[in-house]
Amino acid sequence: MDGAVLVGPVQCEATEGGIGAIAEGKGTARIRLYGRPMDDLSQAATLLHDAPEARGWNVLGVVWDGIVEADVLNEEQAHLRHKLADAGKGCDWPTILGILREHPRLANTTRLGGKSLYAPLHQAAYSGAPIEVVVEMIRLGAWRTLQNARGERAVDVAQRRGHKEIVRTLLPVLQRKVPHGILARVQAHFHSVIRGRASGTPYMSALRLPELEPLLELGTGSEPVWFAVPGMYGGFVYHLRNDGVEAVLISESWSRVVGGSGQRHEITSAGSRLVAEGFV
Repeated sequence: MDGAVLVGPVQCEATEGGIGAIAEGKGTARIRLYGRPMDDLSQAATLLHDAPEARGWNVLGVVWDGIVEADVLNEEQAHLRHKLADAGKGCDWPTILGILREHPRLANTTRLGGKSLYAPLHQAAYSGAPIEVVVEMIRLGAWRTLQNARGERAVDVAQRRGHKEIVRTLLPVLQRKVPHGILARVQAHFHSVIRGRASGTPYMSALRLPELEPLLELGTGSEPVWFAVPGMYGGFVYHLRNDGVEAVLISESWSRVVGGSGQRHEITSAGSRLVAEGFV
């Protein structure tokens, strides 16, 4: 497009002064992130790198927040996550819902440094939260397919604890169908791609890599999932293209400080294939 530049998913179209003027901090432009208007390019870049959410608005639609250690967060961010986890353990449902309404990206996060990997919905299942609390958590983006460290979904926790009144609500509602074995193999190949692409970053041990079961809760045509990698100055956008045994995961990744770093992979149960590169 004449007069426009594409930086990963960020499209910048000059309205005054041209692209060169924008790069020098002059002129004006229309900025779009995945087609959504941003105030400026720095805002879009910040949202892509650090927090694909602004005042409760989840810019990329769905986020896998894999942060499990405090090392990659500032003090305020770490405090908020500890507050969320403490509220879950203490059955403080109003505090949990208040945090998630303002920060929906945290709906599937777990305690920093914790070993159980209980997300807020797991905590609700464990303690038998009121059904209206469970419904609201799901509305705010909590995944019913997300597993804890033992491999339990929230519904499994509720059944183990005898909270029959919320079991039906916690049963995953799947929009896509991929055999478990196929999905597991696709996920393993995806993790290999991530490790290969982010091998030089210092925080890989502080991350929980994306699990693919939540993709089955998303309908066909839903927005891609964003996974930011601290230290990479970028990350991965991924979505499921096909269902069944022919399932294909499309992954795009880039670093915004390395020119030509963009790569697109097609990932199946048989392995991964680089299909495009250099587009960022």
